[in-house]
Amino acid sequence: MWVPARHRNKILALFYLAQPLTTVIGALLAAMLIQAHGAFGLEGWRIMFFGVAIPAIVVGIIAWFYLADRPDDATWLTQDEKNWLNRELASEDKAKTAAHGRMTRLAFTDGRVWLLSVIYFGLIYGLYALAFFLPTIIAGFEAKFGTKFDVFDKGLITAIPYLPAAVALFFWSRDASKRGVKAWHIGVPALTGAISIPIALYMGSPEATILVITITACSIFAALPNFWAIPSRFLTGPAAAAGIALINTIGNIVGFAAPYITGLVKDLTGVYELPMFIVGGLLLLSAILAFSLGGRVQEPAVAAAAAG
Repeated sequence: MWVPARHRNKILALFYLAQPLTTVIGALLAAMLIQAHGAFGLEGWRIMFFGVAIPAIVVGIIAWFYLADRPDDATWLTQDEKNWLNRELASEDKAKTAAHGRMTRLAFTDGRVWLLSVIYFGLIYGLYALAFFLPTIIAGFEAKFGTKFDVFDKGLITAIPYLPAAVALFFWSRDASKRGVKAWHIGVPALTGAISIPIALYMGSPEATILVITITACSIFAALPNFWAIPSRFLTGPAAAAGIALINTIGNIVGFAAPYITGLVKDLTGVYELPMFIVGGLLLLSAILAFSLGGRVQEPAVAAAAAG
């Protein structure tokens, strides 16, 4: 609704930079808040929860009043900027409509939407594994390598993979912006993540383990902004809203499924090897499906020409 196609990848990359950078800052801040045990008569974990919640509430209130629904409502754009942006977006919508028609049901009948949903499922499964089980892996260093870390140390180690991930995200997306997003901009990092995440369990030191996990983090975060540049190439209007919602919904089922699957398999086997191989297998599936996209997802102007 806001960003023309030729600028979309760059904007998505800047948007997604928030995720790894937030973890770099947030992991350390969370550790500090947990260590403030007893302040205000609260346990450390409760203080940490307040520290996470209050900024989100404040930003939510600001967003409610500041964010505009469409360019015409934006007080921070000049009239010339509004006119230019509206022309750009209308031209793209016309091209996509000419190729596919403006129908919401396209979001549910187009095979590419379902293909992208499965790809996203695998990527988010890897992301959840990284977010939820990296602290568990770090906690396991003590038994496996005889190391000892306090809460702040664990927060610092948790943050390490995310700073290189932010750098990888920026430069990989920059390359995609120059070339135009290709299937391999998603497939290559997904494949790298698929290979690296199980390998992390077999490293012989904490440093080597974190190095391999860093490669996994770089891979997943490099794929995500380029992935989201694709649906709006062939969906427009209500179809875009419905299609993106469908992809998001299927992908975020992982939030429910991943902890249960990982925990269940770990309980059955007693180790984390098989759960991490499941993560790697799903990332591998995402990589294969991403490569299979090939030329099936085209820029609006190309799609309109093909339809004509």
